[in-house]
Amino acid sequence: MEPLRNKVKESGLLPMDLADLLPEVALCEIDLASQLWQGLVLKEKDFRAWVKGADWSQYKASYVRIFCSTEAIIPTWAYMLVASALEPYTSQVVAGTPKEMEHYRIHQALMQLDTESYKDQRVIVKGCAKLIDQEYALTQLVMALKPYVQSLMFGEPCSTVPIFKRSR
Repeated sequence: MEPLRNKVKESGLLPMDLADLLPEVALCEIDLASQLWQGLVLKEKDFRAWVKGADWSQYKASYVRIFCSTEAIIPTWAYMLVASALEPYTSQVVAGTPKEMEHYRIHQALMQLDTESYKDQRVIVKGCAKLIDQEYALTQLVMALKPYVQSLMFGEPCSTVPIFKRSR
């Protein structure tokens, strides 16, 4: 009997899972709805007192999403005040939805990507990443890798969809 061979490894394909690029950090949320007076309005004086008295150090080295879970209209300055209070502890702050936070995290991860390590490689991107907006993530990955890779494929080694192949 012939010994087992790892044909994927022998193929020279470089597997990539986009979710693996995202840093393992705490994802925290701050819901401004808890600061609304009677659930309707943000009072500047009370809000400033809350910002001044809150323990922002708990968000150290975290990604923080600021949002309001109600239909109340939150003034823009409120997000700015919270971001200003968070800045000594983290610069990873997004005002918006979970999807917008994921977009930010993907952008950050791709900015840190060592694209030179993919130079002239045959890359296969796994299609089962656990992401909220996989389409966004994968289109951004194409834009980041295409100038460097020899070829880019999607799927699993046994069943790939060619995305790009550099002509010789």
